[in-house]
Amino acid sequence: MMSRQFSQVDKNFPGKNAKQLLERRHKAVPKGVSYGIPTFAEKAEGALVTDVDGNTFIDFVGAIGTINVGHGHPKVKEALHKQVDRFIHTGFNVVMYESYVALCERLAAIAPGNFDKKVLLLNSGAEAVENAVKIARKYTKRQGIISFTRGFHGRTLMTMTMTSKVKPYKFEFGPFAPEVYKAPYPYAYRRPEGLTEEAYEDYIISEFKNFLNNEVAPETVAAVVMEPIQGEGGFIVPGKRFVQEVYNVCKENGILFVSDEIQAGFARTGRYFGIEHFDVEPDLITVSKSLGAGVPISGVIGRAEIMDESNPGELGGTYSGSPLGCEAALAVLDIIEEEGLNERSDVLGEIVRARFEKLSESYDVIGDIRGLGSMCAVELVKDRVKKEPNKELTQKVVQEANKRGLLLLSAGVYGNVLRFLMPIVITDEQLEEGLQIVEESLAASVQQLVNV
Repeated sequence: MMSRQFSQVDKNFPGKNAKQLLERRHKAVPKGVSYGIPTFAEKAEGALVTDVDGNTFIDFVGAIGTINVGHGHPKVKEALHKQVDRFIHTGFNVVMYESYVALCERLAAIAPGNFDKKVLLLNSGAEAVENAVKIARKYTKRQGIISFTRGFHGRTLMTMTMTSKVKPYKFEFGPFAPEVYKAPYPYAYRRPEGLTEEAYEDYIISEFKNFLNNEVAPETVAAVVMEPIQGEGGFIVPGKRFVQEVYNVCKENGILFVSDEIQAGFARTGRYFGIEHFDVEPDLITVSKSLGAGVPISGVIGRAEIMDESNPGELGGTYSGSPLGCEAALAVLDIIEEEGLNERSDVLGEIVRARFEKLSESYDVIGDIRGLGSMCAVELVKDRVKKEPNKELTQKVVQEANKRGLLLLSAGVYGNVLRFLMPIVITDEQLEEGLQIVEESLAASVQQLVNV
């Protein structure tokens, strides 16, 4: 085990203070609210989180992709302090404030598409998707919504319906919203044996087109909502040709193409928006998570004529586009540009993927290594021939990493994918230490399972 420069966890973790808080938590908070690690934060800065007992963790989770610019970035804190001193909230639909307009202008300017755009600001990712559905239905005068297998779009009634993973997100929470259909989404690693990637992509494209004949009539569909990279589904990257064909089918049939950028956006893939890798121009884009650096804010970016179809009062909400969220988001956009975080994200991704490519020479349980920019994932299997998902090993690796001072989470419909969402401002030294912890955790976990 290497010496630790940044992470430090006591052998009796979780500590005394964390255990006391856990006891209070279990009495006051429903068990349906999950947690990844049994402790409580005391402070966080950059890519480091320190808990109430003084244990320090390198963060490879980033609040599930919310902290791309790092914990407590000085520019974000400064912007928030200045806004708190002025006013905290007035309700944009009561007394407006300039930061809302300024953020809309910035988002419209950086979003792909050489056409006029307008922006609606909201609170959460799920709320952004809900409003994208409303806007699409209002504009097209159609009801049908297509999402994709393994997709995740939120936990509200509509977005839960659009989400694929039944447990834990949907089980016994029905009935669900009507007029939602799930189309096939490519998963190249798990393509049928004998098919090349090109042939598999041809097959999935044809399946999508058949879907519009067999499952739902295209003239009844308002929008197709696609994650450019599936997040909870396991960081699955589709082929460029598939995305473009789906987009073309939408254009041919008057269907709006919606890119759900809630996890993939704001430098995570090495671009402001993940969809930029595929050379298409969405009609609507949903954003949240790292837009606010931890302050709740979300939005829908769209073609002006689509966004303007709704009448006054039909869009918005009490806290939508709060002054604090707007100021945090404006600071985030400055940071991404000034610190070159899109370029840095590409560098991080190259380092992570190269590390696991090397590690895969020693571990047959590493089945697939994928991602764009620093949105990286490693899929663990029992062996590379049968590719049987190895959920047990994945859980052990996560637990071992936590014990060694690394925040790490899994993903995927089989629960067998290690996902990496470290703050993009992480230093080279912190990244190296974190990757070393993952390597140690994988070695220990494999050995534990061998000895069982």
